[in-house]
This record gives sequence, structure tokens and C-alpha cells, in this order.
Amino acid sequence: MNPQALAQCQEIASQVLSGVSADQMEMATPCADWNVGQLIDHLVGSQHWGLSAMEGTPPTEDGSGSCQGDYLATFQAAAQACTAAFSEEGALEKMVNPGFGDMPGAAMLGLMMTDTFQHAWDLATATGQDNNLNPEIASQLLAASQQSIQPAFRSEEGSIFGMEQQAPKDANAATQLAAFLGRSV
Repeated sequence: MNPQALAQCQEIASQVLSGVSADQMEMATPCADWNVGQLIDHLVGSQHWGLSAMEGTPPTEDGSGSCQGDYLATFQAAAQACTAAFSEEGALEKMVNPGFGDMPGAAMLGLMMTDTFQHAWDLATATGQDNNLNPEIASQLLAASQQSIQPAFRSEEGSIFGMEQQAPKDANAATQLAAFLGRSV
């Protein structure tokens, strides 16, 4: 995985965000604790989180209120800054701390890709858009998640990841990823 793959996930999220309307902000999402507006705020905030981790600085922006403005432009600006940080020479090899322990930049890149892609699926599903998002990327993220997500990262309340759910046999790859990450699909 490389920064261009993160940019692809961000472009997928941008496409989904462009299909969200202001009157959908209160709709429920597959993320039980967040409605559409709160999920958009998180999606923007997570781009700032990734940037802060790569820069070694505390996060100063959490995305709060992003859903009340031009959320697509706000997301795209944050995503561009985040991708630029991952694209710097040596970024993937250096150790970073996103707030819960040290990890290589490459592992942080994987987290950012999975978070961005998964929340794009959440938004697409919540707002009635096609959630069959880029099957190739979805399959890659599913395989990587199956290797890296340990049982200790899962809980019923989903503080990091919820308990793995069963996806229908004919589920697309993005929906299979969602089920693996704990979404009821």
C-alpha cells in the first residue's frame, strides 16, 4: 500500500460525500453512535488525525461542525494535506504515534485507508447510494484487516472494532469488509 492508494480511498469517499444532501444529516448510519452528520465530521476529523500522527503533533482539528458547511470541500482539503504527509520521503518507514502507541508510518497508512474506505461505505449505505465501492481496494483492505486486527481490538461496544458479523454469501467485497469490521450488514 502506498499514499496513492490512500488518495484512491479518499476519492471514493469524496464521490460518496458528493451524493449526500443536507437533509440527510440526521439519518442513522451503520455506525450505531453516529448519524450522517456526525459521521461526516468524523471522516473529516480522521484526515486531520492522520496528518497529525504523521507530523508528530497533537491533533488540533476533530472535524466537528464540518457537516454544516461545504463538507465535500472541507474533506478534500483535509484529505489532500493528509496524503501529502504520507507522501513525504521516509514517511512510511518512520515511527508515529496516533494516540494509542507507536507504529510504523506504513501501518498508519493502512489504518487511514481502512477508516476512510469503511466510512465511505457507511455513508453510502446510510444515504441509499451504491455501496459496492471499488471491489479491488475492498478486497485488499479486507485481506489486510484479517491479518492485522487482533481479537483484543474488538468489543461488543465497538470502542475500536465491533465483533465480526456474518456477511450474506452474495455480499460485495466492501460489504464483506464492513461485516468483518463489525457492521451489521
